[in-house]
Amino acid sequence: LSILLSLLVPAHATRSPDCGGILTPSGLSYCKSGLRISHAAVLRQDLMAPTAPELFHSSSKPSSGNQINSVKVADLSLTLIPDTGLRLSIDVDLGVTPAPSTTKVMKLFIVSDLHVEMNPEGNLEMVTSACKTSMEQMQSTEETERLTPRSSSSSDVDQEINVDKICLEVSRLLLLPNERLMSLTDQFPVTPSCQVQYLPLAAPMFSEQGITISLQTTFQVVGMAIPLPVSPVPFSMPEPVSSSPSHLTLAFSEHFYSSLFFALEMSGAFNMTMPSLLTTATMAQKITQMGSLFQEDLPVMLQAVFRSSPRVVLEEGKAALKLFLTVHAEAGSPAFQSFLSVNVDMTTGLLLSVTDTRMMISAAGIEEIELSLAASNVGPVPDAVLEELFLPTIREEVPAQMNVVLSEGIFLPHISSFTYTDVNVVIHKDYVLVPCNLKLQASIG
Repeated sequence: LSILLSLLVPAHATRSPDCGGILTPSGLSYCKSGLRISHAAVLRQDLMAPTAPELFHSSSKPSSGNQINSVKVADLSLTLIPDTGLRLSIDVDLGVTPAPSTTKVMKLFIVSDLHVEMNPEGNLEMVTSACKTSMEQMQSTEETERLTPRSSSSSDVDQEINVDKICLEVSRLLLLPNERLMSLTDQFPVTPSCQVQYLPLAAPMFSEQGITISLQTTFQVVGMAIPLPVSPVPFSMPEPVSSSPSHLTLAFSEHFYSSLFFALEMSGAFNMTMPSLLTTATMAQKITQMGSLFQEDLPVMLQAVFRSSPRVVLEEGKAALKLFLTVHAEAGSPAFQSFLSVNVDMTTGLLLSVTDTRMMISAAGIEEIELSLAASNVGPVPDAVLEELFLPTIREEVPAQMNVVLSEGIFLPHISSFTYTDVNVVIHKDYVLVPCNLKLQASIG
């Protein structure tokens, strides 16, 4: 198998997307609310550290000994800049003590432009492309806690700011988001011997409708990347719907689902042994040559293998799985002897849903099935007899055993600490859309 795969890999080297996602402005706003909490903690920790006086340039001014003793993030906003990236704006209230007996309140404004690029390891990384800061000194009275700007000193304060130090702190704020972005390319188990991985093909695209990312799915079987059938039509993300209330819309091509079933087939997960109520004696009642081949009554087992890769077909509102099997009828113990092989072409409906960050897939009722004789040691057998003998077992066992394999679902593209909620699965011709909301899981510590 490894030699065969190595020969096939060069033929499938072309990288093209088969799935992706669109983070809407409302989803970005939700992410911002989670970032605000973590960013506030980081700013408090860093700005109140012993090195915090570096935020102000050393000078002969009396304020050069400023010590920060309180930090409050008054506002944090993320704004989409079409074709460019994001703009991060942070307003911070600083309690500064220039002398042991006095405290003044400073208003720090930070504006930083961010963009997302692919690093050499193939991970997405958020970096700062521009950073500006300004500061105002506020004044308060003992009668009221309301703060007002004291503009006469703001220009002097601006001259004291160490812009490089503050912008370095902004870069530190990106460490946690970038750790989460790296988790997008983690490998996730599908079965014990099969893993899935989502790889970004390029940096995301930014528009007024949101942030669009295209991904390519790769599967590994026993640690080896397997070649997948090339999509006949290159997949592109559907145009985002500006009125969508969802945080995120995931999209999966027909090719994505066929690739999943191809990987499961390659891993051997769908090789099936099906018990039946048949015996050589009961089959001899329909196939007379059975009696001369088997002198005693033996139980009959059915072994199903794929003679061609399964294929998923997506139509409007409907998903179906086409299976191309060869079922071998075997008898004898302990060494089974195959005496009859049947080609089975069947179509079963697929049900799709999402739980947390996994897509749950199950085979529903069989919609079409056709049996024909592939090989026989007991002479010719009419199709009607094949159906009478084998159809009940195949109808029941094939979907049931496939659903055991599919029961754990397949991990969807996601980043750590986020899960999906309020999910809707919409099947279109050639692709599936999954509009959903994000849910930030509470972190410890």
